[in-house]
Amino acid sequence: MGTKEFKTIAEQIELLKSRGLQITDEQLAEEFLRNTNYYRVSGYSLTLRNHDVFYESASFQNIVDIYRFDHELRHVLLKYIEQIEVRIKSIYAYEFARMYGSLEYMNSSHFTDPLEYVGIMAKANDQKTRSLQHEAFIQHYVIDLQEDMPIWAYIELFTLGDISKLYHISLPELKTVIANQFGLHMNMGPVILGEYLYSMTTIRNFCAHGNRLFNRLFIRKPSLNSKEKGLLIKSDDGTIDNSHLYGFVIMMRRLIDHTSFEEMKAEVIALHKKYPFVSMRYYGFRDDWEQLL
Repeated sequence: MGTKEFKTIAEQIELLKSRGLQITDEQLAEEFLRNTNYYRVSGYSLTLRNHDVFYESASFQNIVDIYRFDHELRHVLLKYIEQIEVRIKSIYAYEFARMYGSLEYMNSSHFTDPLEYVGIMAKANDQKTRSLQHEAFIQHYVIDLQEDMPIWAYIELFTLGDISKLYHISLPELKTVIANQFGLHMNMGPVILGEYLYSMTTIRNFCAHGNRLFNRLFIRKPSLNSKEKGLLIKSDDGTIDNSHLYGFVIMMRRLIDHTSFEEMKAEVIALHKKYPFVSMRYYGFRDDWEQLL
């Protein structure tokens, strides 16, 4: 079994230089590699090289710009995905309580998959126990009132992934009402919303855990209608690019209000102006995306 030889930061820099990468500020390179990890950085240099040989114009500053842009973009997206999470929790709790009652979430008959339901609830109850000492809203019900939490409070124990799973196993009548709140009035609306929530969970996890979005192809593509697919990059043979981040950004228009989406768009535009070297096409954005989106 082969092993990789350990290299010091100085040796890593010399290796990059030997492969043709321009490094004019070695102190910057040393600090960046020490704080970021050579292996992690390598993923941001893929578009600057052919295998292990860098293109003639490629510089270490290019890698830094791509990395920082990606980092800041993740934080922009997280801010607006949080809005989506808050909105779906609010709508779900309201419609569930209106339809079934404030404590009926404890009744498995309102869900289509008993085993999945048990797992979701076990995780939430574990979160309630672990958060009891520092969450005032949990203390209010558990200690002060000594009663079960109504769903509009209990739902705050759920992550976006949890609420996505809970929605998936909810009864059709509830899913339809919730999908309608997001403007999905067609017959497939509940299914489409379920796919949206799954997709947002995927992007949220990538952003929260610092995973690279730059030049990433997503295996599970976002669900877009024909008009939305028309906003994607199209190759000469008619193939559309629905594997990069841009499709998920288009999807977010359905899940947050118009004002918030415009604010997010403005932040992405400002970010691109801050790092003009970074090509938005590596995120799947068309050159004219600002006018079309």
